[in-house]
Amino acid sequence: MTKYQNFNNSLENRFIKYVTVDTQSDPGSPTCPSTDKQKKLGLELVEDLLELGLLDAHMDENGYVYATVPAVTDKEVPVICFCSHMDTSPDCSGENVKPIIHANYQGEDLVLPDDESIILKKSEHTDLQFQIGNDIITASGTTLLGADNKAGIAEIMEAVGFFMRNPTVKHGTIKVLFTPDEEIGRGVDKVDLKKLSADFAYTIDGETLGSIEDETFSADGATLTINGVSTHPGFAKGKMESAIKILAEILSALPKDKLTPETTSGKEGFIHPVGLKGQVEQAEAQFIIRDFTDEKLAEHENLLKETVESVMKNYPNSTYNLEVKVQYRNMKKVLDKNPEIVAYGIEAIERAGVKAKKQSIRGGTDGSRLSFMGLPCPNIFAGEHAFHSKQEWVSVQDMEKAVQTIINIACIWEEHS
Repeated sequence: MTKYQNFNNSLENRFIKYVTVDTQSDPGSPTCPSTDKQKKLGLELVEDLLELGLLDAHMDENGYVYATVPAVTDKEVPVICFCSHMDTSPDCSGENVKPIIHANYQGEDLVLPDDESIILKKSEHTDLQFQIGNDIITASGTTLLGADNKAGIAEIMEAVGFFMRNPTVKHGTIKVLFTPDEEIGRGVDKVDLKKLSADFAYTIDGETLGSIEDETFSADGATLTINGVSTHPGFAKGKMESAIKILAEILSALPKDKLTPETTSGKEGFIHPVGLKGQVEQAEAQFIIRDFTDEKLAEHENLLKETVESVMKNYPNSTYNLEVKVQYRNMKKVLDKNPEIVAYGIEAIERAGVKAKKQSIRGGTDGSRLSFMGLPCPNIFAGEHAFHSKQEWVSVQDMEKAVQTIINIACIWEEHS
């Protein structure tokens, strides 16, 4: 099989073009996409796909980009989709990104020039030890880079280009899907699966070289509303029950040495307050609740409820409402029913000369929800690191391995059909 080659630095040039388009999503916006600027990148991607020869490439009214690479085989092969998201995180500015290529990295700490307090220290970014001689791309110190997930987009585009330039390489029909608003949990809200018409999918949105992730958190969101008793503060003795103070007491009563993001790792879940607002009469907290099993998720939600009820006993004239909503579920439940999807992903990574590492995601991807929508979808590495921060970085050589992995996946499905 012909190997992918990064001719004329096309991969990093393509990546740099994409990251300079600001595509931050906005959780406060009700529209889809949540920001119009995501459509600017969507239109660029459509132009690039058409230029590569994908004649059906288009963006719909909701900002989703679809395209098809026609099959090159006489076999009946399942239709495989490769998916990445266009938006970047609201947690860190994505405006005026200035990518920097640190060529032939030799193990030094990387000081970013536009804010020299932003330093990629090899002692903190342990994967840098495996990058000696490689080319590292960072932003300049005032923004995130956008490797999450424009590395994945660039890699899919390069794989598409490879197939279109090499019409003798056998593969089944390949679908391309680029989504908006993944970072705010809406990445597949309006995806048209009928139009996509794929059997299986892979998101290209993982971190470390060689990783394949078949398991995510299960996730719920919770809104706790406290209805207190407000009265004039000058005459409040024995009457006022401040919703703000009640809520603060509840938050203080939750565990501090466990069940928090800052104290957990691996397969440990958490209860995490992510937003607060309020006045004396009414106060509200938003939580995200995470674990790898539905049973553990229910335990955490019961603990939150028990904590609320214990505190509320001290405030007889106040009430509360705790509303829990499902966000997404561990995709492993679906993927275990189709083990070949992950098996072929592992085979593809190892054919690229990389040791595959099957891992769990302490988070979610578009693949989590796609899996439960009927499109089983594990996650493949894109090479992105330190995402959602000014220290975000990616290795060009890791990205090249991701491109080869995408190509291998498509070919392996054809071989096994």
